[in-house]
Amino acid sequence: MVEHLKVGDVVALVAYFVLVIGVGIWSAFMPTRQGAMGYFLAGKSMNWLTVGASLFASNVGAPMFIGLAGAAAASGYSVVVYEWHAIYLLIALGWLFVPVYVASGSFTMPEYLHRRFGGRRLRIYLSVLALLLYILTRISSEIYTGALFIQLLLGWNMYYCVTGILTVTALYTVLGGLAAVIYTDTLQTVVLLIGATVLAATGFAKVGGFEGLHEKYQLAAAKYTFSNTSLYSCGLPRNDSFQIWRHPITGDIPWPGALTGLSILGLWVWCSDQIIVQRSLSAKNMDHAKGGSLFAAALKIAPFFLWIIPGMISRVLFPDEVACASPEACYAVCQNRAGCSNIAYPLLVLRILPEGLRGLMLAAALAAQMSTLTSIFNSASSMFTIDIWPYLRKNPSNNELMLVGRLTVIALTGFGILWLPILQQSHGGQLWAYLQATAAYTAPPWTMVFLLGMFWKRTTEPGAFWGLMVGIAIGLPRLCLEFIFPAPLCGSGEADERPAILKDVHFLYFALILAAVSSFAIIIVSLKTEPRSPEKLRRVTWWTRHEEDPELTEDEETDADESTVMKIEEPVESDVEEKMNFKAGIDDECCQRVTTRNKGCWRKVISWLCGFQQVSQTNMTKEERIVQRTLLTSLAETDNVKQLLDAGAILLATLTAFLFGYFNSQ
Repeated sequence: MVEHLKVGDVVALVAYFVLVIGVGIWSAFMPTRQGAMGYFLAGKSMNWLTVGASLFASNVGAPMFIGLAGAAAASGYSVVVYEWHAIYLLIALGWLFVPVYVASGSFTMPEYLHRRFGGRRLRIYLSVLALLLYILTRISSEIYTGALFIQLLLGWNMYYCVTGILTVTALYTVLGGLAAVIYTDTLQTVVLLIGATVLAATGFAKVGGFEGLHEKYQLAAAKYTFSNTSLYSCGLPRNDSFQIWRHPITGDIPWPGALTGLSILGLWVWCSDQIIVQRSLSAKNMDHAKGGSLFAAALKIAPFFLWIIPGMISRVLFPDEVACASPEACYAVCQNRAGCSNIAYPLLVLRILPEGLRGLMLAAALAAQMSTLTSIFNSASSMFTIDIWPYLRKNPSNNELMLVGRLTVIALTGFGILWLPILQQSHGGQLWAYLQATAAYTAPPWTMVFLLGMFWKRTTEPGAFWGLMVGIAIGLPRLCLEFIFPAPLCGSGEADERPAILKDVHFLYFALILAAVSSFAIIIVSLKTEPRSPEKLRRVTWWTRHEEDPELTEDEETDADESTVMKIEEPVESDVEEKMNFKAGIDDECCQRVTTRNKGCWRKVISWLCGFQQVSQTNMTKEERIVQRTLLTSLAETDNVKQLLDAGAILLATLTAFLFGYFNSQ
């Protein structure tokens, strides 16, 4: 199955890497890189196109190529609900959640919770939990699936290819911060869409379009499956393969769970996860934040045609391998006794694309993996630097924060490489199920804390904390049971002796139950504890987002010209930059030290790599502080643009509903 790349493939691959590294280095020299706000929020200078492309690329990693296409090969249309469902959540991100995050002036999601509820334990707890989840799920899935793709294409050693990818992605993330991540994400989105479009069009032509796919998919199974349908019935295509909304009990993605449990998981991914929200917070104003969400939402229509349909086409073209049903046969094909549907997309690339295009698709796979890894690296770096480090080191300087942010990326890279031996012992199918289960058993309490905290002013810090604790106490036992009692393999003849809570309760239903119990705990404890004062709720809930900014109240008596402050729409390019002193309780004198010493060449290079300020700095005046704070928290929108974006959101939501209905009836 190993295919050696030809000259045209190598040229396309090398050209892509040169271009990506060049863009990353170019962004490292940009002014928005300097200082903490530049490094972690790209200087609040991103436009709607780059924000939207980065939102899309951050979610489209190697698991999209392998996991989503493989799930479609195994079960058909139903997995599209994950992608089209996200369209509504992206609209909610731009119209409901981002305005509150922006109004509060938060860099990270744990920081928002700190501003909303006060105290330290929520902020620290969620920061630590998010970092662990990034390492154990997101980074691990990207490493494993990306390495699997490259192994199938080239036959290279997993350690060599993954170490190289991690090194390159960590390098330009360390150098350029969020600006480098967003600019390279934009480039990678273009490469991704071009390569996937070519492959999808070629595959469509080979099976005869939608009509040929409908006819041939229902017969796509390994030859031995038809000779013993009683034993290998799990290897046959599902009768509801071309339906999106599946039966509430027997469906692999039951429609009630898709509407409820999946909404809870989706709100966590798209509206309260640092990786996604950080891109929206980097937008230069609310017009561009909403425009970026709308653009990303429109792009989410594409995965149905670019990955789900090709996954099904691969099963049609290569049924003996993709649709293997015997554990022994599957192990011979892909060294995975649980099944080989995960190789559906790589097989399609290997066997139907001509020279040159194969290299382009390998570049697209690497682009997807790198874009997601850079997003994880930068977001995790932001959380550790802003939410955890100031509690470990009192009054860190801005240079120290920049250095810690870069060292965090390097540490995550090391953990990713060290995780490889464990990943090699995991089967691809089990890993994908593990990722889904981890989200379903850990995310719902997190989601409900954000929802209730944002839309119910009576929610208190003890209520949020104990709601999270109750959620963990219920979710972790179910997660442990998943490992103790794995599902029987297809074609093994083993009886399903798992506990009823695993066998009969779908994980989406369990997510709904977990959210309901957590919400009940949050509400009860909140009603029994003292509410937060109205003064401390200003600009941190949906209902108070337009109230007076408490951090500017003390500066109202300055001589600053308010009309000048309110008209500022672009970042102020100045040698003087606010050093997050209103962000993490960092002392001004530490954050704004004057650097006046002459440095040698090597010291200058090291300072540039670490992101240290190399220009003279002075303490900011109150007027400059008002300007920066207003820029960071402004909810101002242009009337014409607002109306255009509202109309676009309504149109896209309507189109998505039509697509759900149209393809469900095919």
